[in-house]
Amino acid sequence: MPDDIQTALNDLADEFELLGDWEERYRYVIELGRELEPLSEAEHSDANKVRGCASQVWLVTEPRSDGLLGFRGDSDAHIVRGLIAILLRLFSGRPPAAIAGFDARAALERLGLSSALSAQRSNGLNAMVARIKRDAEALAWR
Repeated sequence: MPDDIQTALNDLADEFELLGDWEERYRYVIELGRELEPLSEAEHSDANKVRGCASQVWLVTEPRSDGLLGFRGDSDAHIVRGLIAILLRLFSGRPPAAIAGFDARAALERLGLSSALSAQRSNGLNAMVARIKRDAEALAWR
């Protein structure tokens, strides 16, 4: 895994660039989602549910002993699982302050996700990012 969020973003942007059109990119995003570690039944809880998503989305935030934050997630929609996988590549295993200070909106624009997704999916993606950043901000200043 890359050492920082910017390197992870650069790697993702390179992968997307190789794929060319959005049909191929959508297939790749769905494939990334298939590789997600499943959440337990208990983790599919109301407390882990992300509000503002049209699909069912759950995110688990795990502060680690090394001071970094781990994230895991799941959705009932294939494309959304892939979007979660992208967010986890960017943010999981990073310091809370780095997550809190990262311009996620610019990153999603660089990947072309802002313009390629429906308004409903974009709103859901923004809700997931807001949840990750909120959890990171809560832990960054401890």
